[in-house]
Amino acid sequence: MAEVWRAKTFGEQGFEKLVAIKRILPNIAEDDEFITMFIDEAKITVQLTHANIAQTFDLGKIGDSYFIALEYVAGKDLRAIFDRCRKRNETAPIPMVCYMVSKMCEGLDYAHRKRSSTGMELRIIHRDVSPQNCLVSFEGEIKVIDFGIAKAANQATKTQAGILKGKFGYMSPEQVRGLPLDQRSDVFAAGVVLYEMLTGERLFVGDSDFSVLERVRQAEILPPTKYNHRIPDGLEKIVLKALAKEPEERFQWASDLADALQRFLITNESIFSRKDLSQYNKSTFAEDVEKEKTR
Repeated sequence: MAEVWRAKTFGEQGFEKLVAIKRILPNIAEDDEFITMFIDEAKITVQLTHANIAQTFDLGKIGDSYFIALEYVAGKDLRAIFDRCRKRNETAPIPMVCYMVSKMCEGLDYAHRKRSSTGMELRIIHRDVSPQNCLVSFEGEIKVIDFGIAKAANQATKTQAGILKGKFGYMSPEQVRGLPLDQRSDVFAAGVVLYEMLTGERLFVGDSDFSVLERVRQAEILPPTKYNHRIPDGLEKIVLKALAKEPEERFQWASDLADALQRFLITNESIFSRKDLSQYNKSTFAEDVEKEKTR
């Protein structure tokens, strides 16, 4: 529905800055519903200033085409890391996964708790948390992106009844059932990401979209240790709590999940840092790092 380009802005005295330009695809540039959703994304994300959320700089229009200017993040998304690990027949290091997901949750929690300039709770729910929407820079930074179907409490547009938006395998059971959503839906999705990165296996798969949705609705979760015996019991409990079918039984806030992961790292003397993540990303994707230097 949209395409993203790498661009550079120029100013006085040789000033220049890399940005990402997100533009509505020409074939849907006249779709009023998508245009409204696109503009809503910009209005929501421009209010979010956090180290773990890609920053929005501008919303503009050239001719009949809208665009959003975003922070450019040189790196790879979690899906690329997942795929590279599977190609190597290995799983990502457990401390690294815990660190990445905890930082992703810190960004989500900031959005969930964000208030307007007048103090009103915005209650921004991402609704599309997935490995593809979490970037890992070559400097070891974690950035949540693509609030394209996010909802704020005061947002005028509403999702049409019966219409599901988002990646099916990362939805929460209540999202599949079309129930009202709160921050705990994003917590479930973060739990899916955590499960998959730790095990190297997709959690909800099926022969069709319907079968995937049905698996999400049932939320019958195999213990992650079935796929990765190196996962400690304490970490497995964290994963399964994040993936509880009933929202009341999950971590109630993304920060609760982030704190649990950080406590696990400290308790197990497995401290992991941004520097460690940078080294991993640069060595794993060395060819992409070199390409980035020549751009």
